[in-house]
Order: sequence, then structure tokens, then C-alpha cells
Amino acid sequence: MKNYLLYLVMLTGAVIFAQNKVSDMLYDIADAPSAERIEIDINKLVDFGTRHTLSDTVSETRGIGAARRWIKAEFDRISEACKGCLEVQYQSTLEPKNERRIIKDTYIVNVMAIQRGTVYPNSYVIMSGDIDSRVSDPNNYTDDSPGANDNASGMAGTIEAARVLSKYQFPVSIIYVGLSGEEQGLFGGKHLAQKAKKEGWDIIGVINNDMIGNYHGIDGVIDNTTFRVFSEAISMNLTDREKRAMRFYGGEVDGPSRQLARYIDRITDQYMTNLDAIMIYRLDRFGRGGHHRPFNDEGFTGVRIMETHENYNRQHQDIRVENGINYGDVIGGVDFDYAAKLTAVNALTLAALASAPEAPKNLSIGGAVEPSARLQWDKSEDKGLKGYKVYWRKTTSSQWEFSRYIGKKNSHTLKNLVIDNYLFGVSSVGENGAESLVAFPYKLIPNN
Repeated sequence: MKNYLLYLVMLTGAVIFAQNKVSDMLYDIADAPSAERIEIDINKLVDFGTRHTLSDTVSETRGIGAARRWIKAEFDRISEACKGCLEVQYQSTLEPKNERRIIKDTYIVNVMAIQRGTVYPNSYVIMSGDIDSRVSDPNNYTDDSPGANDNASGMAGTIEAARVLSKYQFPVSIIYVGLSGEEQGLFGGKHLAQKAKKEGWDIIGVINNDMIGNYHGIDGVIDNTTFRVFSEAISMNLTDREKRAMRFYGGEVDGPSRQLARYIDRITDQYMTNLDAIMIYRLDRFGRGGHHRPFNDEGFTGVRIMETHENYNRQHQDIRVENGINYGDVIGGVDFDYAAKLTAVNALTLAALASAPEAPKNLSIGGAVEPSARLQWDKSEDKGLKGYKVYWRKTTSSQWEFSRYIGKKNSHTLKNLVIDNYLFGVSSVGENGAESLVAFPYKLIPNN
């Protein structure tokens, strides 16, 4: 294993980085996830028969209790291999009976592994997958519900990302988590997001993986070269004043979650081959939900990664053959190589963000009725900071088109670039080459 610059050495009070760039590490990570290991893990999760949130918690071989104990044991094994680098724990919350999908008092139990950062241990990037499964009746917790793609694929990908990234050290902490209760109402995500909000966690971004193993669509399309990234437009943390300002200054499609989606798109283009991220400008699929939403609801940055072409015959279905059509979320509907590729996208994004300095704070913009656009932001005390990169794009473009590295100054004027015609942002660049999410300006600099 190369001695990547993520191994930070403290000398004379300064942060000294090894010579290799983060990009060297990321190219290795892109090829590291194993389709064979993901196949083994998905098969294991399917073998529990059902992982319904309300299913058996006592059996060692069947039900969600056995599944979550196995997931914890896998995280423990990964931690043992990296000499205790993961803090593995349960998060258990009693959800009382309700009239909809929690038909008896039920403990919602998440399984979490924290890979603590070497410089910013209380800042986090998070990858999640769902533990639970269901069949046609959401309250049927006894029948077989293999949940091979929905969502053993996302859970297996999260475990595999932990295997890959636990071989490295990062300045920022990474959390790998299996969330429960998704099919009954996003309860596991709600409980973790509420805990994070209450305890003041600094969450850089959440990547929720829900169905990453199927590329045979209900629409007849077979495509293993793309995937979707769903992201909300703006943060729920915005004040009413900031929302009103968007009417005049823009920002309707530039919230932090949308910047995370753009980051994933760019990372995929740079480090993956024959794979393209499709940004979907929606919180989630039409009228549906996923486990990134509770984090968005609490004001955290979060997106959903999933396959491009869903097959509804394999989701939330009793296992059966009807009119010659096979229904049910069985192992035969999962492509393990595709799941490994989407796992690699996650691992790359986590590693890049966990290596990067903090994004610019309090970014402001000015330039109304002026020939140039002006940007300024707070100075950073991050010792690993090399400088900043200014981005801009046409107002109708989905991705940042243009950029300029400007060094360590905390203001910049883009001469003869009329502010009316573009949108702007700034990212932080580390000495190691890692780059933060792009910050978008929501404040104004007074005119000269």
C-alpha cells in the first residue's frame, strides 16, 4: 500500500503531506470494490428470508435481528483488520405502534461504523444503505422478502466501501451505516438525522444508496453505463429572507445537496470509465421517498444514488409468476459488477470529500450594474489549505463549466464577466489536491 498523503504528519505545528497526490489514491479506489464480495454479501442478506422491520429479532438465521447482527459482525471484522479503525455501534430507538406501517411497538435499530478522521474527527461524510425489505403488503412481516436489490445491494455496497476505505486514513471522519425502517416510513434515517441535529454534527454530505444492482428496466432498456443522482434544489436551512432573495439573485438550483450531486458527477467523469452520472433535479423519484430525505428535512446535505432504469416487477412484490411474468426481488435480478461500479462511485466521493479542506464560509457576491463579478469569503485557518478555485457557469447549465484557481486569497474579481449572465461558486483546494464541495453565494457585497 502506497503511503498516500492522507496520512498526515504533524511536524513543528504544521501539517506536512506526503508527496503523492490524492488523485493517485482515487485511481486505486476506483478499481478496488469487488463484485465477488458484494455478491457474497447480498446472498447472505437474502438468506435471512425476510428483513422486514417488524420481523423476527431473536432467531440467528431469519429476520431483521439476525441481519443487523451479521452487519455489525462484518463491520467488526473490517475494524479488526484495520487495527480497530472503526467505531461500531447500534443506534436503537423505540417506535410506538401507529395506524399505518408500525403495527406493533418496534425498535428501529441502525448499525453504524465510524472511521474517525485524523484532523477533523467531528466532521462527517456518510454513506448509507437500507437493512430492511418488504413484499406487496407493507405490513406482512412473516413471508419471504429477499430484498436482493431493494436494498441488499445498497447495504452490501456500504459494507464493501468500508472494506476499501478502511485501508486508508483521512482528515475527516467517514460513517458507514445500515438504516432500518425505510419501508415503514424512513424511521432509521429520521432517528439518525435527529440525533445528528441534536448533537450538532458537522455533516459535509450524506450519500444514500437505494437499489444499485439492477440495469434491466421495466421500460425495456438495458443500461449498465449510467446511474441517477437525486438531489433537492435548496437547503431546508435557508431563512425566509434568503429564499425571497433567490427571486432576484438566483440560487434556486444551487443548494448544498445539488452541489454534492455535481461533485459526484465530476468525480465519476474523472475516475470511472464507461459510467455516467445522470443528475435528476428532484428530491427523489416522483411521489416516492428515500433515506436521504430525513437528513434533508433537518437541513443536512444529502443525495440518493441509484440505478437509472428501475424494474417495478422486482420491487415490493410477493414472489410469484403471474401471466408469465416473474415477480419478486430475488437474487437473479441483481448484477454484481454494476453494484460494484456504483459502490466505487461512493467510495471515490467519500475519499475525496474526507481528504478535502472545509468549503469556503460566508461566500458573498457583488457586481450589479458593474462590468465585473466580485466574490469574497471568510479566511480559513485550515493548515492543509492550498488555495481556492472560482467556478462559474451559464444560468441554464446543470454543471459548472468554467473555473480558475486563484491561490490563497479570499476574494476575487472576474473582470469583464457580467454578473447577470452567469452563476458563481467557490471551492477550497488542499495541498494534497483534494477539493471541497462548491459553495454558492447567498449574501451580497455592497456596490462600490
